[in-house]
Amino acid sequence: MDKLNIVGKSSFRVDGIDKISGRSIYPQDIKLKEMFHAVTLRSTVPHATFTLNTEKASKMSGVVKIFTAHDVTGKNEHGVLFKDHQVFMDRKINRIGDPLALVVAETLKEAKVAMKEIEVLYNELPGVFCPLEAMNEDAPKIHGDSNIIANMKLEKGTVDFSKCDVVVENTFKVPMVEHAFLQPESAVSYIEDDKLVVISSTQYPHWDRFELSLALGLKEENIKVLNAAVGGAFGGREDITSQIHVALATKTLKKPVKITYGREESFLAHSKRHPMTIRMKIGALKDGKITAMKNEILADSGAYASWAPSVLRKAMTHSTGPYEIENVKVNAKSVYTNNPFTGAMRGFGATQVAVGYEQIIDQLAEELGISTYEIREKNILRIGSKTGTSQTMYNSVPVDRCLEAVKKEMEIIKKKPVNKDMLTGYGIALSIYGTGYGNGFPDVSSNIAKINSDGKIEIFSGFTEVGQGAKTVMAQIASEVFNTSSSNIIINCEDTDKVPDSGTAAASRQTYNTGNAVKKSCEKLKDIILNLAQKELGLNNNIGLEVKDELVYLRTLPSMEITFKDLFSKYKDELSSKGKFVAQTTQMDDLSQGAPYWPYGFNALGVKVEIDPATGRINVVDGVFAQDVGRAINPRLVEGQMDGGFVMGLGYALYEDINLVDGEIKNRKFSSYIIPTAKDMPTLKKIIIEDPEETGPFGAKGIGESVTIPAAPAILNAIYDASKVRFTKLPVTPIEFMKKFGNKYD
Repeated sequence: MDKLNIVGKSSFRVDGIDKISGRSIYPQDIKLKEMFHAVTLRSTVPHATFTLNTEKASKMSGVVKIFTAHDVTGKNEHGVLFKDHQVFMDRKINRIGDPLALVVAETLKEAKVAMKEIEVLYNELPGVFCPLEAMNEDAPKIHGDSNIIANMKLEKGTVDFSKCDVVVENTFKVPMVEHAFLQPESAVSYIEDDKLVVISSTQYPHWDRFELSLALGLKEENIKVLNAAVGGAFGGREDITSQIHVALATKTLKKPVKITYGREESFLAHSKRHPMTIRMKIGALKDGKITAMKNEILADSGAYASWAPSVLRKAMTHSTGPYEIENVKVNAKSVYTNNPFTGAMRGFGATQVAVGYEQIIDQLAEELGISTYEIREKNILRIGSKTGTSQTMYNSVPVDRCLEAVKKEMEIIKKKPVNKDMLTGYGIALSIYGTGYGNGFPDVSSNIAKINSDGKIEIFSGFTEVGQGAKTVMAQIASEVFNTSSSNIIINCEDTDKVPDSGTAAASRQTYNTGNAVKKSCEKLKDIILNLAQKELGLNNNIGLEVKDELVYLRTLPSMEITFKDLFSKYKDELSSKGKFVAQTTQMDDLSQGAPYWPYGFNALGVKVEIDPATGRINVVDGVFAQDVGRAINPRLVEGQMDGGFVMGLGYALYEDINLVDGEIKNRKFSSYIIPTAKDMPTLKKIIIEDPEETGPFGAKGIGESVTIPAAPAILNAIYDASKVRFTKLPVTPIEFMKKFGNKYD
């Protein structure tokens, strides 16, 4: 690999000092003069028509106004793919937590008291909570005449299991889970210079502005969205929650308005991970070569579509895993129910199907009498391989290196002492994740690079820093181009009036997409600087001119130099450049054949578990994680993502249960919705696998989502190794473990 100066170094986070010192400003921190406070009245039943009586509440002390559907000044709708959400419900309720009204008062206490006095008369309707039942013709309909949102199929070759020597099949059920970001939703709105300003913590400020314009009946240029500090997202901040509500109140009342959710309301307000039922059947020859696979996927979208077709597409195309299989057939459906709505969450469908394909390949290995490593080595994708969509892998496919690294370290882990009072098991899993929106959708990132009056480089881009380190990565990319410290790079990304649209902080696309746009704009600006320096220094051309630390000099005569600051004083209007990057994907055909994503990221994970046979308590005590990154822009940030992704997958496998009963989330606070803590983290060796992606910025890929995918299946495979009980439904709590383990050994 080329030697680089800034890229590849573990630079300190650009936003690190502000966050650890408490200087970062979240919407919750903002207080404005004459600011009103708002609370949302939400439905308590999952399916009903209703009437509201706000007369008593509106007359209570401090109440300024109560907003309902009749007060919406634009279209009473929003949604990322389909406009099936309403700002306030006016037709019928589709889930527990639907917004019915907004109480705006002089104080938060007065708003809460008044909200309790709003009379809601429900005419309850039959609900449907099982996605299989929701497809029946006589099932209650959530929207329109059918509950089926998306119906997809994938076919490659001809699946004929009669030609296989060994065939195994199983059904896997993965649950709805919560993003559990630490900062609940909050938003503040006000008017400044006749422009409506909305401050929130979001994954896509420009999309929020578009949604606001439709719902409020305003032009986008009359709205500004400011993205404050974001306390975690993981996909849960892609759908609108509070932004339209506060903006509508400010537009009407001409005063600042603030809303902040508590934890329980946060659980109700935003999307969840799609629960899926995944049926898999896989066949191989005696030598372990997989020749056929047939999968069926049924996803529960809940009351609204959100990203349902896109999540389903990614689940379907990734359901063959990081393996080359000649004959594949997949049928996939996503349906409406009266459950909480589901949307984007780390892995975006790829996380769910890995629970299936990584367990069933272990089952296949057992039937064949070969090791779990051998069967993977024989079938993994390599350069020249074709995926289930017939997409050719042409560069940066280091699945073999990831697997080999884990295999080597797991041999060491297996030699460590074991606790004889515990059941001990070892498991591995691989995964694949395709970057970006995919399927030919224009995946665009834009950036502007400028020199300012101090001679520093300013980056203007609409990406969002949601905790993943995007500001730091973009600063390092720019620093590498200009051969300077990241401290000389000023990042602007929070204000929709100042920065171009760079798409959402999702699909692991920011490092790859926006990183490429930043690199392009900086390289163009560097060329402009060199040409202007040549002119000012009276040189024949710009050959031999170098940049370093806000200075241009001639390599053969370093004393011949000029500063960026001096160039700005004379050419300030010329020292700006734009960069744009569009990812290359194709729309798949009717059989889902094509090149839907690029690049792909891969990883391998091995874990050791200990299980108390008396209580069923499962602990992951050791592990090794090998992650393909293309090229690591900042190794420390990569390792942080690996830790964070693993612990999210750990919760998915063993702990997290929202306890959904007839559309109601019973566990909607952290005292009952259990997530892992630092004490639950094992010793986890992290290995960064570098194999530069030729289309990435300095070879980099995004990894924000792929790091979660292998955790649950690796843990489940280890549980089987320890107990010889195969768990196909998550989470494997102590109670669930003992139910199956006890039955096996009674």
